[in-house]
Amino acid sequence: MKLYNSLTKKVEELDFEQGQEVKIYSCGPTVYDHAHIGNLSSYIYADTLRRVLELNGYKVKHVMNYTDVDDKTIKRSLEKYPDLEPKEALKKLTDEYIALFQEDIKKVGIDVAKINFVRATDHIEDMKKLILKLLDKKIAYLADDGVYFSIEAYKKSGKTYGQLLKISDSNTSSARIDNDEYDKDSVHDFALWKKQKPGEPDWDFEINGQNFIGRPGWHIECSAMSEATLGIPFDIHTGGIDLIFPHHENEIAQSTAAIDGEVMARYFVHNNHLLVDGKKMAKSANNFYTLQDIIDKGYDPLAFRLLVLQSHYRKESNFTWDSLESAQDLLRKIRVFGTLRHNIDESKAFSMNLEVALNKIYDDLNFPAAMPSVKGFAASDSFRKEQINEFVKFMEDIFAIYIGALDINKVSNDIKDLVQKRETAKTSKRFNEADKIRDDLNSQGIGITDTDSGPTLYRL
Repeated sequence: MKLYNSLTKKVEELDFEQGQEVKIYSCGPTVYDHAHIGNLSSYIYADTLRRVLELNGYKVKHVMNYTDVDDKTIKRSLEKYPDLEPKEALKKLTDEYIALFQEDIKKVGIDVAKINFVRATDHIEDMKKLILKLLDKKIAYLADDGVYFSIEAYKKSGKTYGQLLKISDSNTSSARIDNDEYDKDSVHDFALWKKQKPGEPDWDFEINGQNFIGRPGWHIECSAMSEATLGIPFDIHTGGIDLIFPHHENEIAQSTAAIDGEVMARYFVHNNHLLVDGKKMAKSANNFYTLQDIIDKGYDPLAFRLLVLQSHYRKESNFTWDSLESAQDLLRKIRVFGTLRHNIDESKAFSMNLEVALNKIYDDLNFPAAMPSVKGFAASDSFRKEQINEFVKFMEDIFAIYIGALDINKVSNDIKDLVQKRETAKTSKRFNEADKIRDDLNSQGIGITDTDSGPTLYRL
């Protein structure tokens, strides 16, 4: 199996041992608002990577963090719950959005049981320990408003700042920056710990006999959480391309400053942006969509997953309602095709070969190159039972599209009555009436297809 490594800027053959536990850390959401569909695309790619690794025989330990304390979560929590204590307000807000996030990612086929979710606020002590190590190494220093990481001291120690992208002297500044998401065109010493501001949640932190009451900066959170849960170095770090700098570059610096060597993670895997109608998502442009927006327009969340996987993760992809409609149509065809395994003429030949699609996917998760095979399967009327079962398993294991025919004897009496009325209407050539009944079934989440042995029902 091959993956593009942002550290080496090339596609590499994975050198894991068969059966080895592969440790993955994925930068998760900042839980102050609904995740938009661009965020969800990143998590879909990470989930797919885990699925493909497991199909290759690897065991996977997948960790994803929640950023539940930073500038955004604090600001929103104080605005929304001004009467609560700052820590209580922060916990209430982030609990709400964690629950909503979990609902969303389940709907797009992400197996949450396979992910170890960790909260930044549960790892404050790990952050303090790492900061103390950096102070001891003189890579960090104390300031009036907190603790900062010295990029110059890091470089003088023999380490490389700029492993993921080229950083020149011209875009390096000696100024300190304390906001969590600063200008990405210049480099600054960044805050590891921020002294308390009035009204903010805070934690005690004793340094050299002095209590630096405050809270962590954004970058230190992932360094501490990944080391605490996976050790260092771990195997694969995933995230959106927008996290390469400053976040991931700063993570590498923090994580490697206090150890021998420069490796935080052996592979960095970054997915590109999801555009909307060819433009980056922005509230000001009114093209900022959530999964609920998709559902409200009558689309299946798994159609969105299919849309995402039809673009290569390293290339910009484009969301349009027309492309989502096409993905929904493909989803319907796949599900209908899957139900046919219950009514198969074993004498028919089957010409498709799943191995072709799998080999494309194993080559840097090239799902777009595998899509013609998938579409060919779904359009085929020539197959054998064991091969269609193989296709169904492939779609369930890799694409997270679960295909299952409904037992017509176990559905409700109301559904049975509709099916019977449709059969009667078809027999009497009242096709408009039959179509209306089909639409009624569809509105209840049930699809129906006609076969030689009668109608087959399946979940939409």
